[in-house]
Amino acid sequence: MTLLNLLASRSSRMKASEIRELLKLLDQPDIISFAGGIPDPSLFPADAIRDAYADVLGGAEAGAALQYQVSEGYLPLRRWIAGQMGKLGVACDEANIFITSGSQQALDYLGKLFLSPGDTALVTWPTYLGALQAFNAYEPRYDRLRPEGGNMTPAAYHAAAAANGGRVKFAYLVPDFANPTGNTLDRKQREAVLDLAGELDIAVIEDAAYRALRYDGEGVPPILALDCARSGGIDKARTLYCGSFSKILSPGMRVGWVCAPRHVVEKLVLMKQASDLHSPSINQMVMHRVAESVFDRQVDKLIGAYRERRDNLLGALEANMPDGVTWSRPEGGMFVWVTLPEGADATALLARSVKEARVAFVPGNAFYADGSGRNTLRLSFTLADRRAVAEGIPRLAALLKG
Repeated sequence: MTLLNLLASRSSRMKASEIRELLKLLDQPDIISFAGGIPDPSLFPADAIRDAYADVLGGAEAGAALQYQVSEGYLPLRRWIAGQMGKLGVACDEANIFITSGSQQALDYLGKLFLSPGDTALVTWPTYLGALQAFNAYEPRYDRLRPEGGNMTPAAYHAAAAANGGRVKFAYLVPDFANPTGNTLDRKQREAVLDLAGELDIAVIEDAAYRALRYDGEGVPPILALDCARSGGIDKARTLYCGSFSKILSPGMRVGWVCAPRHVVEKLVLMKQASDLHSPSINQMVMHRVAESVFDRQVDKLIGAYRERRDNLLGALEANMPDGVTWSRPEGGMFVWVTLPEGADATALLARSVKEARVAFVPGNAFYADGSGRNTLRLSFTLADRRAVAEGIPRLAALLKG
């Protein structure tokens, strides 16, 4: 007997993350890695976090910090987040904020909330790999979302979903400095997504993990802010905003949130109660203290550091890459998206690159729901100092030229 014979059908759709596997390469000191889209730990506000833990555990709230917490999340943190959302044009209060164990848990919960087997999720080609992994457990099919234009008609989307025995449930996208492309949707494109969602009568999941990391250009209102202006307020909106402290303060503390209509938050709370009861109390309390004291200053610090690293990477690509190779020029975030000539295979290139050049990146096909995009790859610049870029990009370019 093997227990594998007893697994649910959804388990067949659970696959290892190519990115998580590639992170293991970081343990090899001679590898120059542009693979992991992770923040630079040397930039974490470690002193502020250390002081906040000491403050919490050394004061009157020590008992509460080590105790169970309400499933919605720590009230002062939810109020702080609601205030931040207000600055973005989303008038809301703590009842619209739900704390999660990172925004990845938010994606899992939203997939569970909306998707029945055979339902359709609209995603961009490419899209965030972690979202596909989160949604896959609920056995959806995927159809292509084109915020830049060229979508199918609502009738065609509905017909394709019905032919698969389900319904179109939501559109998922990363509108600011997307993982993996680094691209940002302008206001017209965001409005077009809302238009389509209204015609289809579906939800919009706005993944805003990178929104604060803007290095150039003018900010664009969140899709949720545009939705609230159209619908008459957050409790009438169809957009669900997923935020995170991971890219700004600390990914290891695992604190994210959903900003959504109250009736959606109420359903998410029930899921939390059945899943892990609540996110860690002490982490939420510490995150609140740190966010109140250093958030804006920390954002400015990261923008200064990451802008320079982005510019270094773009300059190296310009100086070294052969004809036929193109790349995105992100205004923020953590990633540059590289497109190789038609017929190239980035997965095969990675094997050669690690073996011969000792350079790692993420092959692009991992980010496509249909497995296409084999001639694309993602480079992350957040951990790439001047030496890594100066040595790594010429090595990679030499492989492409050879």
